[in-house]
Amino acid sequence: MLTLYTNPRSRGRIAQWMLEEIGAPYTAEIVEYGPPMRSAEFLALNPMGKVPVLVHDGAVVTECAAICAYMAEAFPEAGLAPRPNERADYYRWLFFAAGPLEAAVTAHAMGLEAPADKRRMAGYGDFATTIAALETKLAGSDYVAGGRFTAADVYLGAQVAWGLIFNSIPESPALAAYRDRIAQRPAFQRTLGQAR
Repeated sequence: MLTLYTNPRSRGRIAQWMLEEIGAPYTAEIVEYGPPMRSAEFLALNPMGKVPVLVHDGAVVTECAAICAYMAEAFPEAGLAPRPNERADYYRWLFFAAGPLEAAVTAHAMGLEAPADKRRMAGYGDFATTIAALETKLAGSDYVAGGRFTAADVYLGAQVAWGLIFNSIPESPALAAYRDRIAQRPAFQRTLGQAR
């Protein structure tokens, strides 16, 4: 039994994309912002009071990157978990997207740039370096792990697609081509495609 607690205007769409990719039946429970996310019942699932939350046979998983990695392992028949020779790139770029990339994009969008002498304190250093690292990776690979689509591409792909839609990531040939590749996936079209 899979239940996704989400909101259509949230990162929960990433988790929903992953659910669509694995093809297992699930139930989506829409949680409205405000008091519903602060209710005792919802805070028992996620004390952070945010979506998405995945409940799978009683196990609770939060954070989109964790949800993607968890589902890839829980449903190996979907072929979205890394093969042994893909693990290094898979984990590297999945957590790059969840850590440095998301932090750099968020800080940049809010106009928060670390002074040059303090950049070592930020896990991403600076926005330009973070985007350049991503572009370098995607200029040389169709996908982030072993040349095939994995759960890491669900998470990173959503970050890139949204970043290009909302202009929080600068468009480049490598990033646009990656977005276009992932946007062809039927599960993407059912979940994130309508935002394009």
